[in-house]
Amino acid sequence: MKKLFLILVTASFVFSSCKKKVSEEEQLIIDTDIIEQYIQDNGLTALSTPSGLHYVITSQGTGNFPTAFADVNVRYTGKFTDNQVFDQSSESGITFNLQQVIQGWTEGIQLFSEGGEGILILPSKLAYGPDGNSSIPANSVLIFDVELLEIVD
Repeated sequence: MKKLFLILVTASFVFSSCKKKVSEEEQLIIDTDIIEQYIQDNGLTALSTPSGLHYVITSQGTGNFPTAFADVNVRYTGKFTDNQVFDQSSESGITFNLQQVIQGWTEGIQLFSEGGEGILILPSKLAYGPDGNSSIPANSVLIFDVELLEIVD
């Protein structure tokens, strides 16, 4: 019995260590399928950018558009594709520089003018990628409901 157990453990280790890593291009294809299913399941009409970012602008806003180097104040809710919330700001939002956040936010927040609202749907490469972070699993597609409250001078 011990010998069978040892063989099974060894075989499991060998097969799991031989697992092929998914390339960034392959992961983007996987993520795009997940994103398109999320869009369909939620009845959204989304646009996309060449990077793979998908977005919905529900209200364009009336103010200026931020640059990639702007300090902004944003109210947001971050969710997984099953709509489980993993993070959200306070009602007053959070202020940060667009160079100090994940790539999907640097790109996506620039699509809104002050007062604008919408949804950013990020493939994993524009979020936390294959490493994830403490509360985000590796290769997670992330959804953000965002409102650009202001560009901070």
